Amino acid sequence: MKIFQRKTMLLGAQHVLAMYAGAIIVPLIVGGALKLSATQLGYIIAADLLTCGLATILQAYRTPFFGIGLPVVLGCTFTAVFPMIIIGGQYGLPAVYGAIISSGLFVVLIANYFSKLIKFFPPVVTGSVVTIIGITLVPVAINNMAGGQGSPDFGSLSNFGLGLGVLLFIILLNRFTTGFIRSISVLIGLIAGTIVATLMGLVSLDNVAQASWFNMPAPFYFGMPVFEPSAILTMIIVAIVSMIESTGVFMVLGEICDRKLTEKDLTKGYRAEGLAVILGGVFNSFPYTTFSQNIGLVLLSKSKTTNVTITAGCMLILLGLIPKFAALAMIIPTAVLGGAMIAMFGIVVASGIKMLSKVDLSTNENLLIIACSVALGLGVSVVPNLFAKFPPLLKIFFENGIVTGTMTAVILNIILNMTVKTKAAPEKAISR
Repeated sequence: MKIFQRKTMLLGAQHVLAMYAGAIIVPLIVGGALKLSATQLGYIIAADLLTCGLATILQAYRTPFFGIGLPVVLGCTFTAVFPMIIIGGQYGLPAVYGAIISSGLFVVLIANYFSKLIKFFPPVVTGSVVTIIGITLVPVAINNMAGGQGSPDFGSLSNFGLGLGVLLFIILLNRFTTGFIRSISVLIGLIAGTIVATLMGLVSLDNVAQASWFNMPAPFYFGMPVFEPSAILTMIIVAIVSMIESTGVFMVLGEICDRKLTEKDLTKGYRAEGLAVILGGVFNSFPYTTFSQNIGLVLLSKSKTTNVTITAGCMLILLGLIPKFAALAMIIPTAVLGGAMIAMFGIVVASGIKMLSKVDLSTNENLLIIACSVALGLGVSVVPNLFAKFPPLLKIFFENGIVTGTMTAVILNIILNMTVKTKAAPEKAISR
């Protein structure tokens, strides 16, 4: 089978390593805030990796009912972190998972209606969204290159040296190699950076030695779900935010893969995401969404086949079942990841600019759409306390730069382009 070919497995491993830090940071934050024991924390990390893998495979296959069939990787959404902590602290973990299951069912049920949003994503909006995705992720890469926020050696010369060294190594691989070596340049950079960090004494294998060899996540580990109306409403709002973000990612990947997405494609994509969220609730892990971080890898590697992401999904399942392998993947220093992320996220920005170059930029309407959506998307990301005094439910919508920028682009396109087009004379109609 193609998913077991050596090249495909290496490309899949590259996707896993690119999203791994983002996948495990959510259980670490939520577990710590809810004061879970070491055993319970180990369980939710394993369950999270397992369901990340299952969710990715669900989305990669195109069936009559679900699966968008694009090279996407799914992971737990950061939007859900604060709501899960609040619900867990007030009602307990069974209420958290009851709310997650309910929100997943909600996504499945409204998928057909939500897919009609496709008409609101012309090139000016899609190009803006791609640019927003890239620039809102860049600060994450820079923070990681410095050692990760909160780390005692944040900003040290050793961290910057590792991060910049990995970035330079990836650039050189792309300059002086071709074919398959170039396509796995990020993976090679991560391995090389980790080896150098080990020689510098910055890598510890203690967690690998202590990790167990096998763990089987079980349904309803924390007890049968409890369905609290207010908790369910909160998680439904989280699900809607995730769907908005995923819409942008789907449209971007459709453009990258030269595939024009239809309403039916989006419906199946949302359904797969809804099923993934339900799985997260059943296995007591997290709600899942399409990871925008992995877009850069698709662009860098030029590998647009779903065989690669299906392989990544299988690897994530394996990591969830074998904690020792999961611990091995955690030894990559944060600074090394940051160096690779700069290349990946930067190329997403460049791709967005390339898409916008095909838009008619001679009209003030299109310029305003791009300017306002990109500025607000970036502004929300670099000033995270901007909406600190907003009610919690509104904060969920506005504190995510990608969602804020996407909503701005869609709304401005409706106001400036779609409503004007019906009134303008043919020769004055705005070209998109």
